[in-house]
Amino acid sequence: MKYLVTGANGQLGRELQKLLSERQLSFVAFDSQQLDITDRKKVMSVFEQEKPDVVLHAAAYTKVDAAEDEAREINWQVNVEGTKNIADAAKKFDTKLVAVSTDYVFDGTNSGEYQEDAAVNPKNAYGRAKLAGELAVTESEADAYIVRTSWVFGEFGGNFVYTMQYLAESHSKLTVVDDQLGRPTWTRTLAEFMLHLIDTKSEYGIYHLSNEGTATWYEFAEEILKDTSVEVMPVTSEEFPQKAYRPRHSVMSLEKAKSTDFEILTWQDALKKFLLSIK
Repeated sequence: MKYLVTGANGQLGRELQKLLSERQLSFVAFDSQQLDITDRKKVMSVFEQEKPDVVLHAAAYTKVDAAEDEAREINWQVNVEGTKNIADAAKKFDTKLVAVSTDYVFDGTNSGEYQEDAAVNPKNAYGRAKLAGELAVTESEADAYIVRTSWVFGEFGGNFVYTMQYLAESHSKLTVVDDQLGRPTWTRTLAEFMLHLIDTKSEYGIYHLSNEGTATWYEFAEEILKDTSVEVMPVTSEEFPQKAYRPRHSVMSLEKAKSTDFEILTWQDALKKFLLSIK
């Protein structure tokens, strides 16, 4: 079994490479310089040359606020056209595909948990592009898994955990929004689930994967900084305006993921393991 990882320099791409290496699995990994996924000819050429059995599609444009204006075009090119190229190549070369999507395909007005078949209604440019990318995967008719995730943190790259730790070094008080509810996700858990779907030959389709439990950003920050003297203060989203709309309640159901016999850590345990791993 040979894996191909896109987005090799990204937060998830690097986590996937670490996991594949630990498991001594055969893989090749390409960053955006080595493989511009918006270049259809290049994508087809790489698939033809490498002949992967599985593509782990972690490449994405993720600057949510920039996607609203100055990066609107690149957001669409990477998350839609690039994903279409990867999906079409997977279909052409009989490669299984695991593509990553987001809770931002939902509008965040649901009071319960979003099931995989819940109505989608993205409210920002990033969410609209990721949804169009999902549709491109489905329309390609490749053997594919789409894994929606949220609030991602991990060892590699910038994320909320590192931001809170960095700010805590120079601030005695921090304000964090307390009216957006979701599920934090450790990249390690996400990477393990992506390989689990392949290993268990699970049914193709859409899955939701985050760590167990819910939190507001304020609660997440409090847990991150609980062993420091920093005071975390709750504020409303109105007090912390951002360019792109954020869903207020984007809790996605984990039942389908659990039905594959994948064990999911709570986000608190995942955070604890992560923090220990980087000490």
